[in-house]
Amino acid sequence: MIPSTVRIVDVGPRDGLQNEKQPVATAHKVELVHRLQAAGLREIEVTSFVSPKWVPQMADNAQVMADITRRSDVRYSVLTPNLKGLEAALTTRPDEVVVFGAASEAFSQRNINCSIAESVERFAPVVALAHEKGLKVRAAISCALGCPYQGEVTPDEVENIVRLMKGIAVDHCGVADTIGVGTPRRVQAAMERALKHFPIEEVSGHFHDTYGQALANIYACLEMGIHTFDASVAGLGGCPYAKGATGNVATEDVVFMLNGLGIQTGIDLDALVDAGAFISAVLGRPPVSRAGKALLAKREKVAA
Repeated sequence: MIPSTVRIVDVGPRDGLQNEKQPVATAHKVELVHRLQAAGLREIEVTSFVSPKWVPQMADNAQVMADITRRSDVRYSVLTPNLKGLEAALTTRPDEVVVFGAASEAFSQRNINCSIAESVERFAPVVALAHEKGLKVRAAISCALGCPYQGEVTPDEVENIVRLMKGIAVDHCGVADTIGVGTPRRVQAAMERALKHFPIEEVSGHFHDTYGQALANIYACLEMGIHTFDASVAGLGGCPYAKGATGNVATEDVVFMLNGLGIQTGIDLDALVDAGAFISAVLGRPPVSRAGKALLAKREKVAA
């Protein structure tokens, strides 16, 4: 069942940077996208069209989209949480839009002040307009393995929102472990529910490494034949609503593991490490990626 090729969506420019407290210059965001695509990434989540009041880091969303040098073989996606956000995003010509909903009722209420059913209902016109404009819509299911407010999230709860998202005609279902508490068997149980409603090529995993389980969880998905995963260069990112949640799994670590399994990604690991080192230097801290740090240290030793 383990696939021979894997598609990685790098969410570093959006999910990775959105919660950074220090402002990141537009030019640095654009440079990060350029470095990622030069390294072989063919799907990049660039920015989000949300109110700058709530996410000031993404206030330059339109400028970032305008400044990137696009490649015809790269898909550029943006997060659009509502119709206003989508309308603003459309002027920047994204290839794909992302909507998100929680598997946890408690998280939905605390995060966006409405029920899961209400949140999905709000996305219906977003999905409809995106499709009218010829855009693919990817749904992200947050807190699919655990919630900071209610604790454990069951497979039944995951299937509930997967079914609702399918009902409004989203094209892709991403299952996300927002606070990083998932373990392999529990991840497989959640994925089985998504696969009941979406074909395997339209199901993906998004794992945080809070408890060091992200790579194990990706491997558990590979065993099921799932071959699309989100990852974030240098391990950037987290969730402001999930206390204690560390960053997304580092793209460098995922690629290193996949290389070891003989799985093709089309990504140049050395160039990816350079991209991680670049954005980490911008932020004034070392990369979170273990593979990235090890390879950088190896280079220094060889150079010395």
